[in-house]
Amino acid sequence: MRIFDRLALIAVLATALMPLSAVMSGAYAFDGTTDTGNGAIAAPRPLDEAVRFGTQALRSGETDKGIESLRYAADQGHAGAQWKLGRMYAEGEGVERNDIKAFEYFTQIANMHADDNPSTPQARFVADAFVALGGYYLAGIPNSKVRRDPNRARDMFAYAASYFGDPEAQYHLARLYIDGVGVNRDPRFAARWLGLAAHKGQYQAQAALGGLLIKGEEGVPRQAARGLMWLTLARDAAAGPNDKWVVDLYDDAFAGATPDERAMALVYLEQYMKVEK
Repeated sequence: MRIFDRLALIAVLATALMPLSAVMSGAYAFDGTTDTGNGAIAAPRPLDEAVRFGTQALRSGETDKGIESLRYAADQGHAGAQWKLGRMYAEGEGVERNDIKAFEYFTQIANMHADDNPSTPQARFVADAFVALGGYYLAGIPNSKVRRDPNRARDMFAYAASYFGDPEAQYHLARLYIDGVGVNRDPRFAARWLGLAAHKGQYQAQAALGGLLIKGEEGVPRQAARGLMWLTLARDAAAGPNDKWVVDLYDDAFAGATPDERAMALVYLEQYMKVEK
């Protein structure tokens, strides 16, 4: 079943779940066949081998060969190859950035692998593809047919968050409920998704959850010490230039906390670290 035919079901599923709290050897052609040396063409090589060859070629600076090998595997439905190509085009890594091509590869993954068992190694590629699609639908792609569609973005995030239990998806879904984008604003619902992602180490979710608890929202009682604990974890993980909001949120929370709240936050942090070990 194509993924876009079942998004309504996924929205129901997400709601129902809420209360529960890439070196190989040998001479290979890039079309997936092996030259035996006497003019004969052997059977296509395994797709995983094609992906390893492509990945090695990229690392060696042989971008054209690497992409060709990855495309061979991607055309056969290999989720890892589709994901790698999608990421390359999305980020302009070794190729000119092309959001439409990235979108197309991520869509292939969503349509072909949505039913993959969440426990399989490739499931992380599938979940990430849904998150990427959610991001594209949330913002739209200029000068293309991919228009901004917050509702579809929500469905993409919800599928990866519920079926695959992906923490990135859970964080992005929660943000929609915090901001009221594509959904009615619901801090309590957001806090539940943030809690799931935060316990998996998603630092942005930890920061957002901490912010909710520090402030207190409708349906989310104020718990300053617990919020400061989550913000401390998030601040320690924040590293990129886009993470200034995390650091600022922590600084504001720490400055506004009482000595007792700071001390209790440390107790909570020590307890959390013991459990995580």
